[in-house]
Amino acid sequence: MSESKDFLRTIVEEDLASGKYTEIATRFPPEPNGFPHIGHAKSICINFGIANDYKGHCNLRMDDTNPTTEDTQYVEALKDAVEWLGFDWEGSVRFTSDYFSELYGYAVELIKMGKAYVDSVDEEQMRALRGTVTQAGKRSQYANRSIEENLDLFERMKNGEFENGEHVLRAKIDMGAANMKMRDPLLYRIRHAHHFRAGDAWSIYPMYDFAHCLSDYMEGITHSICTLEFENNRDIYNWVLETLGLGEKSPRPYQHEFARLGINYTVMSKRKLLELVEAGKVSGWDDPRLPTIAGYKRRGYTPESILNFCDGIGIAKANSMVDVAQLEFSIRDDLNKKVPRVLAVLDPLKVTIENYDGFEEIDAPYYPHDVPKEGSRKLPFSKEIYIERDDFNENPPKGYYRLTTKQSVRLRHAYIITCKEVIKDDNGKIVEIKAVYSPDSKSGEDTSGIKVKSAIQWVSANEAKKVEIRLYDRLFKDESPEGLEDINPDSLKVIKNALIEPAVITDKPDVRFQFERQGYFYADPVDYTNEKPVFNKIVGLKDSWGKKKKTDTPAPKPQVKKEQIDGEVVAMTEVEKALFDKYITELKLNTEVANTLARDEKLSSFFETSLYEYDSAVILANLVANDVARELKEIEVNNLKFNAKQVAQLVKMIDDETISNKIAKQVFEEMVKSGNNPIQIVEAKGLIQISDPSKISPIIDEVIAKNPDNVAKFQAGNTKLLGFFVGQVLKATGGKANPKVVNELVADKLK
Repeated sequence: MSESKDFLRTIVEEDLASGKYTEIATRFPPEPNGFPHIGHAKSICINFGIANDYKGHCNLRMDDTNPTTEDTQYVEALKDAVEWLGFDWEGSVRFTSDYFSELYGYAVELIKMGKAYVDSVDEEQMRALRGTVTQAGKRSQYANRSIEENLDLFERMKNGEFENGEHVLRAKIDMGAANMKMRDPLLYRIRHAHHFRAGDAWSIYPMYDFAHCLSDYMEGITHSICTLEFENNRDIYNWVLETLGLGEKSPRPYQHEFARLGINYTVMSKRKLLELVEAGKVSGWDDPRLPTIAGYKRRGYTPESILNFCDGIGIAKANSMVDVAQLEFSIRDDLNKKVPRVLAVLDPLKVTIENYDGFEEIDAPYYPHDVPKEGSRKLPFSKEIYIERDDFNENPPKGYYRLTTKQSVRLRHAYIITCKEVIKDDNGKIVEIKAVYSPDSKSGEDTSGIKVKSAIQWVSANEAKKVEIRLYDRLFKDESPEGLEDINPDSLKVIKNALIEPAVITDKPDVRFQFERQGYFYADPVDYTNEKPVFNKIVGLKDSWGKKKKTDTPAPKPQVKKEQIDGEVVAMTEVEKALFDKYITELKLNTEVANTLARDEKLSSFFETSLYEYDSAVILANLVANDVARELKEIEVNNLKFNAKQVAQLVKMIDDETISNKIAKQVFEEMVKSGNNPIQIVEAKGLIQISDPSKISPIIDEVIAKNPDNVAKFQAGNTKLLGFFVGQVLKATGGKANPKVVNELVADKLK
């Protein structure tokens, strides 16, 4: 069990302590209409994790109530995801369709109680009668049908006598309810479609709100854990069970909601993922650029890295956005402790060592000294080798430590070489380097006295193996992508003729490797063959993406951290480790930010100074580790136009809700340019956040009035449109409106 107890586990422990339940039973109930993604992984970890922690059990149940979108391939993908993450479900896989007869019986019981009726108005009429957030709805004329007529019509609906949409079964609750979900919600609708399991036996299918709570009850579930989007549905969940008197017969289930996972540069709508697949923008549901479990699995992510990520982000009650860098850190952190290091050259440049004759094999370890694993291989070394093209520079910039016409370099695990001549083709492109080596400079036995500043990777020309390398980057270039228009055109680059040391192919010490100074790679489980080896890039050695903007203006490269020396991850010093532990345990920073600050003396000093001025550790740390770090890439602290105190003032204004996070970014950019105090910048530019409801409400009313179609869709149950309305209000105020206040007001007005 995780050391930090989340609110769901607190609820479970209280229920056990009170005797409410003697055994915990949870369930993971996905709809089999697409491949599971990283958001499902979080739900899997929560439901199965809680069951495991409290010695209960978790069911895997397919919510297969929509025959038009579901398929067996999705069922198998969901089963595979659960198993790959290391969990076992109780008994066999359940299906809501297994309970269709029982669910029908419960619906008949509600009709007999006068608590459900067959309605025959069309969709447009139903929407009009539902009412608005400020006006109660009205029941249709068909709500007065007798119990006998409702029973007859419902049975004929089941028998397939009516067309799609001709009738629906509705609960009879309260058309004036403040929660519009309770205004006589639908229980059944007609669907003349072939079901992948039930065949053509049914012409009616239960709605989620009706089927879900009853399936939980029939399976003996105690804690029905779902995401926040179903919070308003909880009233229906309780109404169905209580109206049918099921809570009195045995311990009944209760619904509890947690925040769903959102990750920047990522879409997790199954509809949008399906659009990517069907449009051919990706190779399939297992494309390594997709956030599907199958995609991560094929790319080379490990189950442990996904589990660690889900554990690290925690379980919250409010929706928020997680930085994709945190997921990438999880896989780096996991692989760093596991995988062998090997030499590969992706853009080969030939080097002829003129004073070397013969051939030798150099014994080289697979793992650095701080990884407690053993293993080595023989590296062939000969007169002709290949190095990475950008490891040589005729006109090197300041701080370039690799091979130049005047600067020697070490070949990793081998000798020091010195450039003597540069060979170019007719177009001026360098095609070969003539070099000499120092015979007494062999790694581990060096007596040459030659000082070099770095080591580079290489492969022997004759023995190297040709491989295909697939370099994957983020699928979307925008931090908050909407769809196909935001796709990153450079998300995949294929290198057909990369070279790798032979042991990787012949000895196959592993399927995942660190290609030194390149990143972590995985032998593609689908396309790899002995004749044509294919490797997928899992992740780079560090986050080289940064905060890219929609303009595609290249962001400054992140500051080179001290833990990266020629691609190797170096252990923290005692001082760095102490800072890291403090940031994690005392200040509650996430691991990526804590790692960045602890390993960089300039950043940690700036952060500590800011923290002394104003105690808001998390926001300060994120700002320093990202925005301040970007500025310190090029100049020293003393040359910055802003200082730590001003950054602290900026964060205080965020905490005080004087400005929004979006406005804070504008203010920081102005601080970088002018060095002006953030308070003065905000006042001079009129950027103070609007938090007064009386000033925001009229704007919300105007937005609602301009979007009647979306209001209707929201009232019909599409709660995802809440974000649309909030976004429109923020846009109308130039980003000045307080997002929290806007959220609350919009949600209240749309109830």
